[in-house]
Amino acid sequence: MVHILAVLFWAAQNRLGDYWRKLTDPSLNPFSRVYRLNGFDLAVMLPYFLVLVVLAAYGLHRYWLVYSYFKYRQNVPGPPPAAERWPKVTIQLPIYNERYVIERLVEGVSRLDYPRELLEVQVLDDSNDETRQVARACVERYQALGLPISYHHRAHREGFKAGALGEGLKTATGEFIVIFDADFLPGADFLRRTLPYFQDPGIGMVQTRWTYLNRDYSALTEVEAILLDGHFVIEHGARSRRGTFFNFNGTAGVWRRTAIEDAGGWEHDTLTEDTDLSYRAQLRGWRFLYLPDIECPSELPVEMNAFKAQQARWAKGLMQTAKKILPRVFRSPQPAHVKAEAFFHLTANISYPLMVLLSTMLLPAMIVRFYQGWIQMLVIDLPLFLASTCSISSFYLTAQRAIHPKTWTRTFLYLPFVMAVGIGLSVRNAWAVLEAIFGVQSEFARTAKYRIEGQTDTWLKKSYRNRAGWLPYLEVALGLYFAATIVYAIQNENYATVPFLLLFVWGYLYTGVMSLGQAYLERMRFGVRVPEERPAAAGAPGF
Repeated sequence: MVHILAVLFWAAQNRLGDYWRKLTDPSLNPFSRVYRLNGFDLAVMLPYFLVLVVLAAYGLHRYWLVYSYFKYRQNVPGPPPAAERWPKVTIQLPIYNERYVIERLVEGVSRLDYPRELLEVQVLDDSNDETRQVARACVERYQALGLPISYHHRAHREGFKAGALGEGLKTATGEFIVIFDADFLPGADFLRRTLPYFQDPGIGMVQTRWTYLNRDYSALTEVEAILLDGHFVIEHGARSRRGTFFNFNGTAGVWRRTAIEDAGGWEHDTLTEDTDLSYRAQLRGWRFLYLPDIECPSELPVEMNAFKAQQARWAKGLMQTAKKILPRVFRSPQPAHVKAEAFFHLTANISYPLMVLLSTMLLPAMIVRFYQGWIQMLVIDLPLFLASTCSISSFYLTAQRAIHPKTWTRTFLYLPFVMAVGIGLSVRNAWAVLEAIFGVQSEFARTAKYRIEGQTDTWLKKSYRNRAGWLPYLEVALGLYFAATIVYAIQNENYATVPFLLLFVWGYLYTGVMSLGQAYLERMRFGVRVPEERPAAAGAPGF
């Protein structure tokens, strides 16, 4: 038995050695003396390497964020001084067609441990469905119980969420403004833990960390949680610790009212009004605090099209904010490292159209590189790919280890899903980014919430679901294209590229098929009837 194992090991080692020599020995390349670089090859390789270099630069920036997160780990907010007085607070609850979660939200706010005479709650409702009746009845019920809450309904959506917040601010009486989206559930001690930090008069905003009520609902929600944890732990952590700009996330945060007004108030010329206001306030000299130890539970999107719409809105909004804000940042007296971080932060989503472009070029680039020899691919292409992709692993693993020190290793199981979903989102997000670059306006498409808190809950009998449009068909086509690319790579013994190509196949097919067929799969899971779907307004739903 030992002899047989030794022979098998020798054979495998010899085979690997032969394969390595075939890759690295120029004399074994059958095209080494007949291949000549031509115009077509240059037309393929120049944009291919340009895209790879840009993607690698953003990948290296992820490494830099991880490095900054650890290097400046001592720059975290300590406990605040004891509050000398409790200020008047206005809590704003902006909603739009949220009939499944508005009562849960108001109930959570009613449990806040704070003097009622110092509290004001505004339900800012832009709804055009039965949410209006549900919300109004809920407000009246809690008014009768002594909660200082009022209902404000607009018959239009001018300015979307930013417009509603600005309208509510006109009648708000609080010195501080707290904002919760409809799918959030603040803890009872939220105000008592955050407000003492504002005794420093230079603090303009405090942001807390999101957690998730339905993280374990499905593989999709697990991936979403990992993606968001990376943002809150590493991105916010690194930027706040180093003293660079970071953003309010639109909810689960507290603003000093004078900071909002000093920055010019809420503006609605971008889809990420929170990031826009954040940068304007910090350019005015206000300092922000990120408090990762204060958590605010929220509900993750459970349906693929809702998740994609949310991500596309953020991608488009950040690029709109980049066009609007970056010139002001570059003209400001801020240090160079602040300006550089603002650039990488606000332009990071340019990687999505570049990812789609790279997808279309991989097969012709692979063919050209085949004739040029494998050693060049190993020395040039592979490091660029690693810089672009492997930084994702360190980024999200570090985040999970920080907040889940006992169970973080299970994240290894989800990393292929995280990378694949990131690739799969590239088509929808690329469309959104290009709309932002070319100035195409679209409405604020809010993320549907269904009050999904456990694995036994279902969203199939509930409204607010739109059809996917035509983009998922393109995603499926790209998945099949990469499956053909894998066949080509195996035929030419280019085995080193197969794991990367598999991520593209899985990512595009997963997002495309789930967008088209998740309702059917969910019906099989729960055995319930699917409600009638409303058609999308266009082939690609508005972002």
